[in-house]
Amino acid sequence: MKKKVAIAALAASILFSATAFASENVLLPDLQAPQQLIPYGAVSKDGYFKGIRLAGKVKVVKNFANIKVQVVKNFPDIKVKKVSNFPNKIGEWQFVDNFPNFTIQYVDNFPDIKIQFVDNFPGVP
Repeated sequence: MKKKVAIAALAASILFSATAFASENVLLPDLQAPQQLIPYGAVSKDGYFKGIRLAGKVKVVKNFANIKVQVVKNFPDIKVKKVSNFPNKIGEWQFVDNFPNFTIQYVDNFPDIKIQFVDNFPGVP
């Protein structure tokens, strides 16, 4: 009789210690870390791509660009207007050779974002 009680007590202690150990090691999601969701496309509704504000002075390069861009006629991620001075709105780009805010590379395949050049109403569609 004592053997049965001892085996039952041993089994119960193993069972409870295993569940306690498992409950201590459960990985919970970190509620403090902000999750950055991009609901509509590669460009956020505020006009940012990976922390880069898509406005200002832009330099076109052949290698090692900040953003790979494909020019399209339909369904762009952002509409771009070429301006000659003081670009301050999202989608207004001034093409420069020196001191750019970010660099782009034109590609045909696997772009980071798709742009459409427009004369009016630049920005995120």
